[in-house]
Amino acid sequence: MAAEYIVSSGQPNVILCERGIRTFETYTRNTLDLTAVPLLHHLTHLPVIVDPSHATGKRWLVRPMAMAAVAAGADGIMVEVHPRPDEAKSDGEQSLTFDQFGDMASALRKIHEEVRTLIKDPFAMTGPIKVGGASKH
Repeated sequence: MAAEYIVSSGQPNVILCERGIRTFETYTRNTLDLTAVPLLHHLTHLPVIVDPSHATGKRWLVRPMAMAAVAAGADGIMVEVHPRPDEAKSDGEQSLTFDQFGDMASALRKIHEEVRTLIKDPFAMTGPIKVGGASKH
């Protein structure tokens, strides 16, 4: 609730970011916990973005994890982009080229269109469910 504390102190410009968590797995930098996206939407009113570049540390994993993040309801994606990632002074292994970023952005827009009607809590019941003519809560 640290972010909510900051908001309650008068700073409304807060965005939560999932960048991965440390686990026993060592192949990627972190384990990207995409369950955090709908969970945070359930617990708070704040926007949630995902950083698949930092979480995975591998360029070839950025696109599929960004797509999964959007499908999970992320409000945005943060990725590293470089004109020549192999020549980057830092984080080149996780950086996309401009063309890769453009292709990914196009794919993300399509996914967003499919899931944009999800509300912050897609499974919250907004009223009684009718079962066989009877209402159940």
